[in-house]
Amino acid sequence: MKDKIFDKKIKKSFEFDDDVASVFDDMLSRSVPFYKEAQSLTKKMAILYIQDGTNLYDLGSSTATLLLDIERDCKKDVKLIGIDNSKAMLKYANKKIALFNADVEVYEGDILEYDYKNASVILSNYTLQFIRPIQREKLIQKIYNSLNENGAFIFSEKVIVEDKVLNKELIDIYYEFKKDQGYSEYEIMQKREALENVLIPYTVEENTKIIKEAGFKSCEVVFRWANFVTFIAKK
Repeated sequence: MKDKIFDKKIKKSFEFDDDVASVFDDMLSRSVPFYKEAQSLTKKMAILYIQDGTNLYDLGSSTATLLLDIERDCKKDVKLIGIDNSKAMLKYANKKIALFNADVEVYEGDILEYDYKNASVILSNYTLQFIRPIQREKLIQKIYNSLNENGAFIFSEKVIVEDKVLNKELIDIYYEFKKDQGYSEYEIMQKREALENVLIPYTVEENTKIIKEAGFKSCEVVFRWANFVTFIAKK
């Protein structure tokens, strides 16, 4: 279904409700530059770091698209688990899992509280940015503590840059991208207002800092388009 969520007057802050879940895949493909390419890279790197007999967790797994892609291509012995706190997202995820008869499990839960076990890979795609800063560091530490030795945390985030002029230029370029995808200026404005104080981006340096402070031995950018970045952190 095509994303037309913001072509009418918004009445609340952005949330992952049934309206958003019903158009989420289209929203991502049209709102995140090179989304499919970044997800393909994430999938390939995840498969590379999966250890046989372990678990892979996707935090904020939404409609389970990434997990289904990994399940289709991975030949290793791994349990694929998605965690999301949105009932609406999980409803669509379970429909897709059933449709493809996939060996994927999704659960409703708080990613800050979930008990991760035997994890060789943990994924987070544009999820950390919705976690309040004071809780974000705790979550990163929890992720580190939950990973097996030589495990990997692969995550994508929208970022800002410290140069305020450049940051504004990147935002303008991004809005031009959205217009090219068929979004109107009104829809772009509406979504920006809905995300105000809901999505809180960090710089690349800030993301790297909290990763390193949690104990990860490395954190590298593996994909970037303007203010959209994919990282890999290795334990």
